[in-house]
Amino acid sequence: MKGLLLACAALIAAPAAAETIAITGGTVAIGDGSAPIEGGTVVIRDGRVVAAGSGVAVPADARRIDATGKWVTPGIFAGFTRIGLVEVDGVDQTNDSRARTAPFSAAIDVAPAVNPRTSAITVSRAHGVTRAIVAPATGPGMFAGQGAVIDMGADMDAVTRPRAFQFVELGEDGAASAGGSRGAAHTYLRNALNSARDYARNPAGYGGRDNTALFNRTDAAALVPVVTGKVPLLAHVERGSDILAALALRKDFPELKLVLVGVSEGWTVAPQIAAAGVPVIASALNDLPAAFETLAATQSNIGRMVKAGVKVGIGMIGDNDTRQARQELQYAGNLVALAKLPGAAGLSWAQALAAITSGPAEAIGLGGEYGSLRPGRHADVVVWSGDPLELSSAAEAVFIDGVQQPTVTRQQRLRDRYATPGEGALPKAYDR
Repeated sequence: MKGLLLACAALIAAPAAAETIAITGGTVAIGDGSAPIEGGTVVIRDGRVVAAGSGVAVPADARRIDATGKWVTPGIFAGFTRIGLVEVDGVDQTNDSRARTAPFSAAIDVAPAVNPRTSAITVSRAHGVTRAIVAPATGPGMFAGQGAVIDMGADMDAVTRPRAFQFVELGEDGAASAGGSRGAAHTYLRNALNSARDYARNPAGYGGRDNTALFNRTDAAALVPVVTGKVPLLAHVERGSDILAALALRKDFPELKLVLVGVSEGWTVAPQIAAAGVPVIASALNDLPAAFETLAATQSNIGRMVKAGVKVGIGMIGDNDTRQARQELQYAGNLVALAKLPGAAGLSWAQALAAITSGPAEAIGLGGEYGSLRPGRHADVVVWSGDPLELSSAAEAVFIDGVQQPTVTRQQRLRDRYATPGEGALPKAYDR
């Protein structure tokens, strides 16, 4: 512990830079669904993982970090958030999650709106979250726009991949945005995708130059990467029948890379999702009928889907997704506990960790770069005081792209400032 604290102090005093690092002696979890490895070693060089596991040779020039008695895992890859887009929910000037009156929908790009200094990024980093999928929220239409993948690094270059996916609301919210029915929502969606096809074939001849048109040129152009399969379409669906309707889109749009988000009733149609090979970024523990579209919600949802062969990551849609990605660790731990209850379906420890690391990365098409400690992946690595899926464990060292990050938050500084204030240490307002 003392060595880690000294390393963090040195980090604050010196410019951050990638280096050769060997983290030795810890329980190493690769994050790909494999079992943890006791007494393992992780070697990082030039911002990438070189090797991870047992019997790994330590380079002579490596800075060693002794993780004996600790755990070493990939950083948490938050599956669905709006981190970096909101500081204060009720203050419009700090809330860039949705454009309520914009003339555009699919074309909206969240990347320029991401604020690396928002407090949620610092807090997430301190709890072992290193990257996140960040999605816009819908304005007047079904399409929210183009989301990004960001990192939680302590710098001003947060966006890992801009325009990484398109986000659309289906189900109840999509129906409301499209005029009041699910039928209207799917008609609008298919028209939009067909419009993108038309634009791709002949951009100069495409109409819709008036921004008040049903689907304008700018939005149609933004959907071309979706219909050509270059970026995923993340679709929010909860009800079983809505999930099947979303899967049916690929009959007419076979190149569509569909990812389902939310999916509270996924267990009811899990064989169909698995057969379609469509990944899911699911809400972890929905078990109450908060809406008509989630009447069949159960905490066993994810466990049943995984058992049926569905590829599942955990997301936070509608669950304080602007600032509480750290709760994914607790959700994953609860799914491990759920597996031990008679009649319930949860996850093994290795499956649960994968659901908050490699699972979301693979769903978004970035599994070859992020989400695990496999060789060649970006070195997003966390050293934990204990089992990371236990609430008593803390992130003691966080690396993003091989660079050790500060983990002190404003909340911690305030705690330390007022825990034992000395004479004259309080602000003027306290002198009365």
